[in-house]
Amino acid sequence: MRAAYLVDVGRIEVRDAPVIPPSATEVVVRVEATGLCGTDLHIVAGDSNYHRDAAGRPIPLGEHPQILGHEIAGIVEEVGAGVRDLAPGTRVVVDQGRTCVSEVRPTLCEYCRSGDSHQCEQYREHGITGLPGGFAEYITVPAANAVALRSSLGADCAALAEPLGCVIHSMDVLRRAAARYAFDEGTSGSQARTVLVCGAGPAGLLFVQYLRAIAGFEGTLLVSEPNARKRQLAERWGAQTLDPSSGDLVEQVRQHTMGRGAEIIIEASGAGTLFQQLPGLARKQATILLYGHGHAGVDLSVLNQVQFLEPTLLSPVGASGGHDAHGRPLTYQLALEYIESARIDVASLITHRYRSLDAVPGAFAGDHRHSDYVKGVVLP
Repeated sequence: MRAAYLVDVGRIEVRDAPVIPPSATEVVVRVEATGLCGTDLHIVAGDSNYHRDAAGRPIPLGEHPQILGHEIAGIVEEVGAGVRDLAPGTRVVVDQGRTCVSEVRPTLCEYCRSGDSHQCEQYREHGITGLPGGFAEYITVPAANAVALRSSLGADCAALAEPLGCVIHSMDVLRRAAARYAFDEGTSGSQARTVLVCGAGPAGLLFVQYLRAIAGFEGTLLVSEPNARKRQLAERWGAQTLDPSSGDLVEQVRQHTMGRGAEIIIEASGAGTLFQQLPGLARKQATILLYGHGHAGVDLSVLNQVQFLEPTLLSPVGASGGHDAHGRPLTYQLALEYIESARIDVASLITHRYRSLDAVPGAFAGDHRHSDYVKGVVLP
């Protein structure tokens, strides 16, 4: 098969690669679509390398080139000898994480037992931690990681079940937090008047949709985003938008909240300068959910003034949420349900479609910096 390898920082080459035969509990999936994630962009740019040795040291790309891509939809091509609940031809989305559950280990670690599978003690991820990902023609994964579609949903939209699953998990963590302020009436704590989402990339826009369409949040929902197209999408789904490039963001938030600040802040921008503004954006004892990654260019001392506010800081990762009787991730099933029923609109996020693996190097060459870019999907 062909696959796009990251061979060095900023350098991707399309090469031949072996198709890994499935074990008894695995399936081979023919990749139909793989989303481009901000995590991929960070890895390609050299800001992050999550492929690490036993001591936690990053393994250089020169020693082990990586096939990235972890937002995957495809068709089951081959099943292992022990797989009974999937057949060739089944359309699926893929949970990229290998856990005790998906590896069918006889003893589950404490995190897999509690449903927090993305914290599995032996966790590995296709497309992120060195395992081959979805920028390829085929990928071999545990059968339990393949969740069947129930509709004719396009593969490009189906691939976005992964980022939506991460947002669902994040909102579950926020809902369970023992914090002063809550975003819905079903949890303890005072009702938040204002939720501020920083960044209207795909994740930020999924948070907006979830808050309005799924959680039923009726308070003030503010979104800070410098890109006009993304602000328009946020407004379509019920947010009031702020342009941080047009004036002081703290002042804008203060004006919209009558000086209170936001009780809940979802940081989905990855902008380091945002941490400098948090003391002016957040109400005392607010909840701050850290979702974005990167945050370069600021000194850790910016948190001094944040700490004085006594916030609840949350940093959810991945799409944990338990498994069904077959070991399949419930969060992915819920994400697919929301997309297939049109309760969450992911099609409007996709602005760039790359029609072959040969287009992958160009996809990472700077398209994401264009004003019309929201989300890219590779269709190999």
